Amino acid sequence: MIIMKEDYFSRYSRQIFIDEIGLEGQKKIRSSKVFVIGAGGLGSPVIQYLAAAGVGTLGVADFDEVELHNLNRQIVHTENRVGLSKVKSAETFVKELNHQVIFIGIEGKINNDNAEEILAQYDIIIDGSDNFSTRYLVNDTCVKLNKTLVYGSILGFSGQVAVFNHNGSKNLRDIFPEPPFDEDVPDCDSLGVLGALPGMIGSMMALQVLKIITDLPVSLNQLTLVDTLNWRFQTVDF
Repeated sequence: MIIMKEDYFSRYSRQIFIDEIGLEGQKKIRSSKVFVIGAGGLGSPVIQYLAAAGVGTLGVADFDEVELHNLNRQIVHTENRVGLSKVKSAETFVKELNHQVIFIGIEGKINNDNAEEILAQYDIIIDGSDNFSTRYLVNDTCVKLNKTLVYGSILGFSGQVAVFNHNGSKNLRDIFPEPPFDEDVPDCDSLGVLGALPGMIGSMMALQVLKIITDLPVSLNQLTLVDTLNWRFQTVDF
């Protein structure tokens, strides 16, 4: 069944009913352009909730294909899409969830040659990448373009969330000036991740994005640390 235009209010009514959002806030969400780097563990819940919220244009970049081991946490993908590019799989998910969202997929890496051209087209950038070279490239490009960057990372039972470069706030290099070597850093491929964790961290990232779009306050110059094994949430000012 296709949802018609007259169902717009009904579809987003539970967001519109929030005093801090309202109809004007929903209009801002509808007109926003958000770019997600990575359609994996973090990108999946971000894509899911931003599409559900009615973000007008959703860009997604990923160079990988769906594999069976992705499915414990990368919830926009399904068994019958194993072997398909993650971008195509994510596009199928978004179209089935919300036909009103304009989906722009990039099947490839964000690199020095294309980062500035791609990121310049969007209002907010979301970093769901899994390597430090991409993270620092995206951060530095956002600083150059004056783009807000929503950052998240996950490993095992732990996660981090921050908003960088928003209205003059600090960026990734202000807390971690230089990236470590990727080979010196443990990752999900070697140490694993419990599937619900990226769901939590990705949802937190999506919520920050929606607050930014609707001009609600977000914590700046602050890194949120999530330890789900011991159920502890801490913030680090920088």
